[in-house]
Amino acid sequence: MTTTDDRQRLAQRHPDQRRLLELIDGARVFDLGRPLRNGIAQSPNHAAFRHCLDRRHGDRVRADGGSAASDLISLGCHVGTHVDALAHVSQDGLLHGEVDARRAQTGGRFESLGIHELPPFVGRGVLADVPGHLGVDCCPPGYEVTVEDLEATAASQATPIRATDAVLVRTGWGRHAADPERYRGVRSGVPGVGTAAAGWLAARRVSLVGADTLACEVLAPGAGHSLLPVHRILLVEAGINIIEALDLDELSEAGAFEFLFVLGHLNVFGATGAPARPLAIVVGSDASRP
Repeated sequence: MTTTDDRQRLAQRHPDQRRLLELIDGARVFDLGRPLRNGIAQSPNHAAFRHCLDRRHGDRVRADGGSAASDLISLGCHVGTHVDALAHVSQDGLLHGEVDARRAQTGGRFESLGIHELPPFVGRGVLADVPGHLGVDCCPPGYEVTVEDLEATAASQATPIRATDAVLVRTGWGRHAADPERYRGVRSGVPGVGTAAAGWLAARRVSLVGADTLACEVLAPGAGHSLLPVHRILLVEAGINIIEALDLDELSEAGAFEFLFVLGHLNVFGATGAPARPLAIVVGSDASRP
């Protein structure tokens, strides 16, 4: 993290940056991404995350006694905190904009609608803290987040949802992320956005929709990921990218419902999604909240 002394030195070297540095001085930065580690919860539809030491200290030692370690990782593009490309889901053979899915995937990559087409996002973020509004710690398994939930939550937080926003829906289910079976919720169901709420968000022309679950949308008990209509509405029909497996609990605890949202992802050309490390930056009086 950049210290106050670091910011002062930068301001002295670049006076034109002084005002920007003053704005962010004292800001709180919330890391909304989950650590990638072996065994993390994931949808069974995607390749697991694997990390290993390919070279260990002592395997090779330089003449001066120095040594280095290095790693290998492999993972599906939809594992851990990640963002879906518009190429991720098709309906009746068509992607967003009525692009033919079979033709688009020719050559083993999506030159059109791949994740490389999503630029880094820097803009207004809104946390829709649904369980906070409902007065519960966590939405029940299989709970559908409705239009009424989103409207009432936004009103109670004084955070109206506007065009171009990134809307992050907290269900509280993220508390189960360390228990992969429970987090997947195949038997129990998982709370999330319903189709009506997805249509409501799309009608407001938001830029991004995210959640603290693996699928973002509500999953009925026993259904798993067999049907994902919210993905169809957002990705195929509306052209809105989806962020999944967010860590939103610290934002909720801080009462930070509105913030500068920064989303960067691995720029994998032609991929259907990519790992991401989203940040929420809270500036001003809100930054001092415990």
